[in-house]
Amino acid sequence: MQRAIQIQEHSPTLNTVIMVEDALKKAGKSAISVAELKRKLPKQVNHYTLMAILEYLEESNKIAVSLRGITWIHSANQNLKKAVKQGLEL
Repeated sequence: MQRAIQIQEHSPTLNTVIMVEDALKKAGKSAISVAELKRKLPKQVNHYTLMAILEYLEESNKIAVSLRGITWIHSANQNLKKAVKQGLEL
């Protein structure tokens, strides 16, 4: 219940989500820290709002979060999507 209240208080706008996505796509490194991401954003974003965005991006499989940092993993490549869809499950 507390998490829902926290997310509701820090609900990001679509423009903010897109801004964070673009910054992560353009990061150029294999992993970027939250602090580094904040510096790369063109506008300042509330920490809790940024955490809500990162949680959403991770749940939607657009980023991977590890001890090394955040990595953009989403691919719009249609050939890759087709190969994954038709691939064998191990």
